[in-house]
Amino acid sequence: MYVVCVNVAVKPGREQDFINATRGNHQGSIQEPGCLRFDVLQAENSPSRFFLYEVYRTPDDFKAHQQTDHYLTWKELVADWMAELRVGLKHRNLFPADAEF
Repeated sequence: MYVVCVNVAVKPGREQDFINATRGNHQGSIQEPGCLRFDVLQAENSPSRFFLYEVYRTPDDFKAHQQTDHYLTWKELVADWMAELRVGLKHRNLFPADAEF
């Protein structure tokens, strides 16, 4: 599996806009055949901070995700709401083993 963790900080007052836009990206992403998980989390003590936890079968599935209409629409829509550049860290899965999925 290929895991992407994205830290996002949005401008105060834009939290609900970000949530609404990200819901559309989430709904489209979980329909992709190579996407196993797409979780959207909001920090408990800092509501303008979000964490996206994305799991794909392969790095190529993630690349395909980045070409989808729902991702490209989301990326453009949220760009002006960023308080800072979003940071995505890419990981390879260790446990549980890929064969378990």
